Amino acid sequence: MISAAPDIALMKQQHRELFAAQPRYLRRIGLMALAVLLYYLYFFSVFGLEGSRLLMGCQQLGRYFLRMFVWHDFLNWPFGYYFSQVGITLGIVFAGTLTASLLALPLSFLAARNVMHDRATKPLAFMMRRVFDVLRGIDMAIWGLIFVRAVGMGPLAGVLAIILQDVGLLGKLYAEGHEAVERSPGRGLGAVGANSLQKHRFGIFTQSFPQFLALSLYQIESNTRSAAVLGFVGAGGVGLVYAENMRLWNWDVVMFLTLILVVVVMVMDVLSSRLRKRYISGKPVPLWQPAARD
Repeated sequence: MISAAPDIALMKQQHRELFAAQPRYLRRIGLMALAVLLYYLYFFSVFGLEGSRLLMGCQQLGRYFLRMFVWHDFLNWPFGYYFSQVGITLGIVFAGTLTASLLALPLSFLAARNVMHDRATKPLAFMMRRVFDVLRGIDMAIWGLIFVRAVGMGPLAGVLAIILQDVGLLGKLYAEGHEAVERSPGRGLGAVGANSLQKHRFGIFTQSFPQFLALSLYQIESNTRSAAVLGFVGAGGVGLVYAENMRLWNWDVVMFLTLILVVVVMVMDVLSSRLRKRYISGKPVPLWQPAARD
């Protein structure tokens, strides 16, 4: 302890600029914290969020949670209807996400800057990125409302809503995955006479495939949670059951359906982790060994 103080003093003399930057860093952190605090004060004062309203809301939430965990006449619930709606939701999710992945993958190459790097193709990459911005900038529920008006109520509207939003989201993320790959394999393939399609397939997509698989699997999990909202707008699935029971104040049924979706997401997470381990981490390949001679 006694020798530590001279060491620190010596370090301050040797690294004066580094120790001088520390007070500036702390001042910046303090100013940022003060700015966040002032923002919250301004927000609550402008929108009139009083403490009494917050307290009353917490009391109401407590009553709702008590009703959620008291299941009345549980054995007589229409379980077949509930599970069928969960199955419809999963069908909507898989159909929409898989279709969006298949559409977004080729479009993502048109938005990747390392693919569309020529002067003639750069405007196409710029336009494709703006198309992705428009598609993912509109929420899935809004797409659901649009397609319910266009094709009617039912799962088709939910599938189309997932497709449009996920094409914009996955297309952008896939393109960024293509741009982050190492350039050397593509140059090597070009040196041995490979065409553009072969360079994109074996030089880019081979490296970006782990990210492609991880993003696609994550989006399936995410859409399983988000697709419940589509039922509120008439796009089919378990969201319709949510809306019906919320209007009737059947919070026990709402909790039951929520637990089912949580279990489904957990099962999908286990399956997706196995797929990631199998196709991303891979298996060790043993080195070649000559056959033993008799």
